[in-house]
Amino acid sequence: MDDDKPLQPETEDETPTEPAPQSSDEALYSEAEAPQTVRKVKPDRENSETDLEIEDNEKFFTTGQKELYLEACKLVGVVPVSYFIRNMEESYMNLNHHGLGPRGTKAIAIALVNISNNQLGLKGARIISDFLETNTSSIWSLELSGNDFKEESAALLCQVLSSNYRIKKLDLSHNQFSDVGGEHLGQMLATNVGLTSLDLSWNHFHTRGAVALCNGLRGNVTLTKLNLSMNGLGNEGALALGEVLRLNSCLVYLDVSGNDISNEGASKISRGLESNESLKVLKLFLNPISVDGALLLILSIKRNPKSRMEELDISNVLVSEQFVKTLDGVYAVHPQLDVVFKGVQGPSAKNINSLLTNPMKLIQSYADRHGITVEDFFKSLNPTGTTRMSVGDFQKVMIEQNKVPLNRYQVREVIKRLDEKTGMVNFSFLKTVKP
Repeated sequence: MDDDKPLQPETEDETPTEPAPQSSDEALYSEAEAPQTVRKVKPDRENSETDLEIEDNEKFFTTGQKELYLEACKLVGVVPVSYFIRNMEESYMNLNHHGLGPRGTKAIAIALVNISNNQLGLKGARIISDFLETNTSSIWSLELSGNDFKEESAALLCQVLSSNYRIKKLDLSHNQFSDVGGEHLGQMLATNVGLTSLDLSWNHFHTRGAVALCNGLRGNVTLTKLNLSMNGLGNEGALALGEVLRLNSCLVYLDVSGNDISNEGASKISRGLESNESLKVLKLFLNPISVDGALLLILSIKRNPKSRMEELDISNVLVSEQFVKTLDGVYAVHPQLDVVFKGVQGPSAKNINSLLTNPMKLIQSYADRHGITVEDFFKSLNPTGTTRMSVGDFQKVMIEQNKVPLNRYQVREVIKRLDEKTGMVNFSFLKTVKP
């Protein structure tokens, strides 16, 4: 593939000035001196796939960065990647599946750009840890998914992350961490004051690892988003999570889908929901929970007047008509809440389709009758008069407004249409888009 061919010699006009010799591997991490700093405009977040983000007030690549990379390749004995050279002044690049290996990773460690799915293993974890320990750059997002990291790698990474306050987002999904790794991660979370988002999905945590992670979460004051889906937490892990929800006032998003949590575990989580004042999204999809466990969850939210819950995902659970009636009572107390379930057993199931009349057509019809745009309709419901709202606030005003009465199924469809996948809805594009 052209992107991975050895770098061809430069033309005479493009021959770079040789950098000053370095006496050690520290050359990898030193910033090249240059008379001019190159700044790049960052892409819109929703279109960016980068896993290394640079803060706006920090410099990105300098005019000597190419020479620095070439020198690093010489030091570690690898062939320079022409794709990296060509794109190193871009605000992001994707090096997935390039087979970098530990030495290739070391050569580009100054950038640490998207090194997922490269099977780095323990050697790669050591290189990354050494880099993070000696470098205080503006790296704030690391994606290290699918790199065959095991317990020793967890120990190395967690040791350096315990005192790192710059990294905000960390993806360690699809690795080989088990309970010992969970203990290391729990210890890190207990002291870390930087991370706001952590993805540990598709690992091998069970009860012991889950309890250790939760012990670290109890006093954590910065983490708002945690993905633990597709592990093996079980009901004992759910018990520990319930205690976290009772004590932690920071967590906003929690995904524990596919963790072998039954009604017993749902009961444990429910106890935490009764007093939690921060959680907005709880995903319990693909757990063996029945309508009885689902009922415990929604009643715990109803009993908590300060609950901020906006989404409860139990979308594999087939509920009863009685559950739906009880849920209507919960919605009356918490209109911002949306409970996603599989369907309803009994005659009510036949009536659901009749509730799904295209809501955007209804809104468009109202707008046409009143000589306004659909965007104007939504802006009129927003107290700030802007075109963006949080999903929870939007859900609440759409249920409570009486201009175009909509049921919850229809409101859910509207949210799907407008959701930015950032916790916000945006209806500015509706100036021109027809339903």
